[in-house]
Amino acid sequence: MDPKSPKLQQQQKQDTTETASQQTAREFVSPEEMLRQDAEQTSPPPALAHRVAESIAKEPRPGRSWWQRWFARRAANP
Repeated sequence: MDPKSPKLQQQQKQDTTETASQQTAREFVSPEEMLRQDAEQTSPPPALAHRVAESIAKEPRPGRSWWQRWFARRAANP
């Protein structure tokens, strides 16, 4: 008995053809674009997403920029 019968070979060829037709090649201009594409398609595990959200919540809020402080002083002292 032949380990690779014609029917098996035909099925394997059909499977690889279907897989190849589903995958499309894409060129990225930059590594950042590739990472953005990957992030859109891949979601992190729930436990990791929760830990990241907690970590971000603990970060201090950024201070006001110089121009916001300057305009706030000008509005208070007309």
